[in-house]
Amino acid sequence: MKILNVHQRLLNAAPERVSAVLATLGQPGDLAWPGRHWSRMKLDRPLSVGAVGGHGPIRYFVEACEPQFVAFRLTMPGVDGWHGFEILDATASYCVLEHRIEADVKGAFLLKWIFAIRALHDACVEDVFAQIQVALGETPRYVPWSPYVRFLMWLFSRGGKSRATRRPHAA
Repeated sequence: MKILNVHQRLLNAAPERVSAVLATLGQPGDLAWPGRHWSRMKLDRPLSVGAVGGHGPIRYFVEACEPQFVAFRLTMPGVDGWHGFEILDATASYCVLEHRIEADVKGAFLLKWIFAIRALHDACVEDVFAQIQVALGETPRYVPWSPYVRFLMWLFSRGGKSRATRRPHAA
């Protein structure tokens, strides 16, 4: 099954500022990853072509790394594809940040995608966008987790024994 999953967020910041935040991905002091609720993204070295890592059970390596585009080649069984960030429609004062997955999936991974990963991925990407807005000094636009995402987070935290069960951005 072919997967095409795209998220975009308008940011009130120059592309160079957004690139600087993205450059911290997977490193200590990561400004983009919402580590409060999601397994930390880890890379074996600074964001650059060939860096290897992942987040939670998702594994990948950096396939492309340019100031306005970074792509991660997925390396799990049953997956042939990539995901990444690209800065689009840029001016000196704003840009659109896009996250995209393009992959062919089969077997057990297809079932995982349909029943869990897609919903969790969508929630995580929206949290990444909000975290980037915080790093840029913008007022973040939080997208509330669906009841299904809250259930999955509870389920995967072994019945509620982890910080991941808290609803993000709750007052």
